[in-house]
Amino acid sequence: MNFSGTALRMTVYLNDCDQFRHRPLYNEIVHRAHNAGLAGASVVRGCEGFGVSSRIHTSRILSLSEDLPLLIIMIDQPGKIREFLPQVQELVTDGLITLDEVEIVG
Repeated sequence: MNFSGTALRMTVYLNDCDQFRHRPLYNEIVHRAHNAGLAGASVVRGCEGFGVSSRIHTSRILSLSEDLPLLIIMIDQPGKIREFLPQVQELVTDGLITLDEVEIVG
């Protein structure tokens, strides 16, 4: 992405155990973002968090939870993100998708 100014960031909040056709859901979203020609996508694994269920997921050794929170972050021109959004909405049935305007400075 070689531009400055306003862009749109899509953040998808998932758990690392979320699946699509027997493979990680985050993997499917990243591959679709690549195929859609988005500027990039990053997956970030959280060490602890909770969502609508209010159940805390943690990576601490004494915890039995392996269902850690994940973020998939994609930033591109607003039109490209909005065009890709329906694919993500189709895949994410138990998660959260946010869009926010960001400023590219470099």
